[in-house]
Amino acid sequence: MDKTTAQSFSLSNPDYRGLNIKQKIALTLGLAGLGILLLAFLNVNFSNTGLVLTVALILISIGTIVFANELYLKKLAGIKNDGVWFKSVSSRGIVGWITGVLLTGFYIVLYFYPSVLGLGADGDANRGLVALFDPLSKLLNGGPASQWFVYGTLYTVAILIFGYKFILKYRHNHYQRLRTMSVMFFQLAFAFLIPEFMARLNSESFKLPYYDLKNIWPLNYYNFEQYRIDEFINAGNIGLALLIFGVLSIFVITPILTYKFGKRWYCSWVCGCGGLAETVGDPFRQLSDKRLSAWKIERWVIHSVLVFVVLMTTAVIYTYLGYDPEKYWLTREVFLALVGLFLSIIFALTMIFKRSELGKDARYGAIAYFLIIMGLIFLHNFSSGSKIFLFEAETLRSTYGFLIGAIFSGVIGTGFYPIFGSRVWCRFGCPMAAILGFQQRLFSKFRITTNGGQCISCGNCSTYCEMGIDVRAYAQKGANIVRSSCVGCGICAAVCPRGVLKLENDSMEGRINPKEVLLGNDVDLMALVNQK
Repeated sequence: MDKTTAQSFSLSNPDYRGLNIKQKIALTLGLAGLGILLLAFLNVNFSNTGLVLTVALILISIGTIVFANELYLKKLAGIKNDGVWFKSVSSRGIVGWITGVLLTGFYIVLYFYPSVLGLGADGDANRGLVALFDPLSKLLNGGPASQWFVYGTLYTVAILIFGYKFILKYRHNHYQRLRTMSVMFFQLAFAFLIPEFMARLNSESFKLPYYDLKNIWPLNYYNFEQYRIDEFINAGNIGLALLIFGVLSIFVITPILTYKFGKRWYCSWVCGCGGLAETVGDPFRQLSDKRLSAWKIERWVIHSVLVFVVLMTTAVIYTYLGYDPEKYWLTREVFLALVGLFLSIIFALTMIFKRSELGKDARYGAIAYFLIIMGLIFLHNFSSGSKIFLFEAETLRSTYGFLIGAIFSGVIGTGFYPIFGSRVWCRFGCPMAAILGFQQRLFSKFRITTNGGQCISCGNCSTYCEMGIDVRAYAQKGANIVRSSCVGCGICAAVCPRGVLKLENDSMEGRINPKEVLLGNDVDLMALVNQK
C-alpha cells in the first residue's frame, strides 16, 4: 500500500505531522489580532482607534475561520474528538493550566480592577484597551465604552467565530448546527446589539432599562431593584410591557417551554453562558468531573445558590414596599405572606404528586431548604425595621453580587474552563439552571431515550458530556436519561457511533425507567414494547 494513503487507526495518531502552511498563517493572523489588543492593554496609543480595532477583530476572525476550515473540511463529516487527550491545552497539561491562569486573571481584572483595562474614573477619558473600543461603543450606544462593553464585544465575537468552528466540527448533525446558529443569533441580537440600541434611545426625558432581554429571573435578579422598577414605569407603555414580560417569563413562559422541550430550550439554544461553553469551551467538555461525589456536591451547591437568590430577591422587593395597608394593598407583610404561601404550595404539590420522581436525598434536601426559608421568614418578625431575615438587604445583595455574580459566574465559571470543563457555572452555580432542572425533572416531556441492545460501551457519550453525567451507565441498562442537570445539548447522541441515544419530547408516561436491567424472564418484553 502506498505510504501516503495509509491511515493509522491508533488513538495516538502517529501520522500527525503538525500544522500545515495555511493553519500556520491563520494562527499568525489570529495572534496578530490578539497582539493589537495586548498593545492597547499596555497603553500603546493608536491614532485611529476605530480602524485599529476593526483590523484586530478581523484578523482574529479570519485566523479562526481559516484554521477551522483547514482542520475540519479536509476530513470526512463525523465525530472529530480524536486526539483530544493528547493535547496539552485540552488535557490539563501545562498549556491548559497557563490558559486557565490567564483567563482567571482577565476576569479578576475585569470585575475588580477595571482601571487596569483603561476605564476612566470620575468622568476621565478612557485609555488603553477600553479606549480602543470607544469608537464602536459610540457608534452603537452613543457613549464611551465601559469594561462591560469591551467584554460584551469580545464575548460576542468569540461565540460567533468559535460557533462557526463548532458547526464545521459537527456538520454531520443537523441538531447541532441548528442550536449553534440559535445561540449565535441570540447572543449577537438580544444580548449585544439590542441592549446597545436601547441605551442609544435613552434621553433626559426617556430612559429605557438597559439589559440583556433573554436573561430571565433569577439571572436578572437586579430587574426587581427599586430603581429598575421605577425605570420601567417611567418609560411608559414600552417599559411596562417589558416589566410584564419579565413577570410572565417567570410564571408562564418558562414553565410552558420547559414542559414541552426541557431546559434545553434555554440552556442550549438561548443562554449566552451556555453559548460560550458550547463554542469556546468545546475543547474542554471532556474535563467535566463524572464522579458520584461531584454529582452530590453539584446538587447541594446549585440549589443552595437558588435558595440564596430567592431570599435576596424577596429582601430587595420587600425593602421598597409600603407599610400602610390603607395606602398600599401590597404591603411588606402581605408580600412576605404571599411568598411563604407560594413556596408552601410548590413544596406541597411536589411532595404529594411528584415525590416518586425525587430520590431520597432530594426529598430530604427539599424539606431542609423549605424549613430554612420558612424559618427565616418567621425570624423576620424579630428583625429591626431596616432588616429582613436578620440581615440588611444591601448586605444580601452585595454578597450575592460578589460571590455568585462575579467569583462564581465569571472568575471560576469561565476562567476554569481548561481545568474543570466548560460548564462549571451551569453545573454548580446557575440558579436559572436549578429552576429549569427542577421543572425538567418533574413535569417535562423531554428525555434522552437509549437503545441498550446497540450500546458497545465505548464511553464516548460519558466522556464528552459537559454536565458530568455518566451517560453510558444509562445506555447500558436501556434506561431513559432524565436528569435535572442535563441541558439537552445532544453531544452524547452526536458522538455515539451506534445511534444508541435519541433526544425526544414524548408523553410523561414512562419517562423515568427502573434502574434494573430488564431480563426476558422478568417481564413480558412484547407487552412492554406495545405499552406505548
